[in-house]
Amino acid sequence: MAEDGESPDYSTDDLPPWRRFVPFVLAIVFAVALGFLIYLADHASDQRERAIALQRHSYQVMLQAKTVEAKIGNAETLLARYVVSHDKAVGRQFQDEWATAMRELAGLERSTRTNPQQTAAVAALRRAMTERGATLTEIALRVRYEQALGALGQLEATRKEASVKAIAQALDRIARIAEAERARHNVQVDRTESRVDRLNDSYGVIGLGLLVAAAGALWFANGALNERVFARRLAAAEAARVDDLEAAVQQRTEQLREANVALQHEMEERIQAEQSLRQLQKMEALGNLTGGIAHDFNNMLAVVVGGIDVAKRLITRNPEKAAAHLDSAIEGANHATALIERLLAFARAEPLLPDRVDIDPLIAGMEHLLTRAIGTGIKVELDLGAGDWAVWVDRAQLESAIINMGINARDAMDGRGTLTIATRPVTLRDREIGQCAAGDHVSLTVTDTGCGMTPEVLERVFEPFFTTKAVGKGTGLGMSQIFGFVSQCRGAIDIRSAPGDGTSIQLLLPRLVRDKGFETIQASEGALSGAAPDQIADSQQPLVILAVEDDARVLRSTMAALNALGHEAIPCDHPGKAADILAERPDIALILSDVLMPDQSGPEMIEALGSALDGRPVIFVTGYAADQGTAVQTAGFPILRKPFTVAQLATAIAESKAAQRGKQPASPTV
Repeated sequence: MAEDGESPDYSTDDLPPWRRFVPFVLAIVFAVALGFLIYLADHASDQRERAIALQRHSYQVMLQAKTVEAKIGNAETLLARYVVSHDKAVGRQFQDEWATAMRELAGLERSTRTNPQQTAAVAALRRAMTERGATLTEIALRVRYEQALGALGQLEATRKEASVKAIAQALDRIARIAEAERARHNVQVDRTESRVDRLNDSYGVIGLGLLVAAAGALWFANGALNERVFARRLAAAEAARVDDLEAAVQQRTEQLREANVALQHEMEERIQAEQSLRQLQKMEALGNLTGGIAHDFNNMLAVVVGGIDVAKRLITRNPEKAAAHLDSAIEGANHATALIERLLAFARAEPLLPDRVDIDPLIAGMEHLLTRAIGTGIKVELDLGAGDWAVWVDRAQLESAIINMGINARDAMDGRGTLTIATRPVTLRDREIGQCAAGDHVSLTVTDTGCGMTPEVLERVFEPFFTTKAVGKGTGLGMSQIFGFVSQCRGAIDIRSAPGDGTSIQLLLPRLVRDKGFETIQASEGALSGAAPDQIADSQQPLVILAVEDDARVLRSTMAALNALGHEAIPCDHPGKAADILAERPDIALILSDVLMPDQSGPEMIEALGSALDGRPVIFVTGYAADQGTAVQTAGFPILRKPFTVAQLATAIAESKAAQRGKQPASPTV
């Protein structure tokens, strides 16, 4: 018996040579046979997998062809619905469905690129679909440009055109080729499966023979030696498996890295495409706005220039008439300012200046102004029932919305009829009307007895520069301005109208709940803002004010306004000169600066002054404060909007000085 840790010693020297070698020879023969059998089985299995893969590919081609056919049918059905209904949403669905059909066609092309017959059939299908797509797109465009009858006729006529037949023939040919390929691959699958089954049945016989040979060989072999050999083989196999696993991990890592690079490249291309699309949309919007703005501005500039020119001629001979013409010029300039505000409000670029508004007193106070705006031929009836429910809105925007609705009602009633303005407190469920959230709202309804609107006009009523009025009678910005205002207030607008039944426009504005902190803020603001401009100017001490403005004309106007208020104005036509002027004039008490200037903006100038500013209050002046970057830079400073009056300038200076003394916070905008 062998000692522990040692292999038993089996000696075969006393055996005949044939008995020592025959078992090993048999083992080698059976091993070779088994290896060859395994090779044949693996080869047959590979053939079977390839046949199955080709079979799946045939099914995929057939499915893709059916998908393309279904998408084409859906697109033509949606186009027919679009021609009949003129619904733009259905038109977009048609475009999306046709685009999906073309994408499926691209996938079909990729799937059939290895089959010449299918490639030719798919190429014919693409030509036919391209021709058909051009025809369908032309029909959709005719519907868009109000040629519905022609589009419907063309749609019916093109159902028998050659491209339709070509599409059907190409799809049928693709399906037949794929079906033939599938049948051929089915036969290959059956054959390879039979071959694999036969080889599997042979495993038992070969394995049994190899087992007998191995048993004979092991009977003559040294057990310990066999164990050591087995251990070495096992270690080598494990090492090989580890090497294979590491190689597989490295290969997969490289694949993931390549996929990540491809994904990043795709994302960059998508971002560039989106940026190009946004730029095109901006240019399109600019083109749509230019014509409408130019007409109104020319009218307003005619009023301003004409009024000033006539006033210059009459200033010495008839001061009263000259003053009237100057008032007319100022009114024209104010109308131009209001147009800009309406445009910015619709685009949501100009921030609102919200305040607490009791809606019933506001409408009651506007009755006289509204009567003057719409004429005495229209009876104005007020039905105010909102009570003490207040809203948090821009007062000027709300007044402008009411005036616009009144003027639209006047035109709809042709100067004769009844205009009813009603307010009510309402409590809504979530999204009960439009996008309104659940809660308390104040309802403002303007109803007229006019001609009403057709469904086509009602659908486009909020489009900018869309108007049914004659040329020169309206800009088409009234309802779009109201829509932008209500949206910014997180409210909703509901219009009900029918030809001959008049129009009812309902504005729903969220209710403002009173709280003690809010009442305190209103009281502190009213202490100064409620005072008359002349009283504010009289209550101020003369100040030395640095006016920074790069436009010479605006600088002269600002200097004149400051001098009219009794202040000493020091001009600065470039932001780079401000530091030197402050060093020369330490008595400067306030800085009035434009925001957008060449070389250096107003906020950048203030930041560069640093300690030289020495706690002096700053008022920024701008004609357009919608840029987010500029809004961040000017945060915390009062802003005076161009164009401004002398009274507004006086109020801004007074509030800034009061804020410096700590008596009240400076208003964010004036």
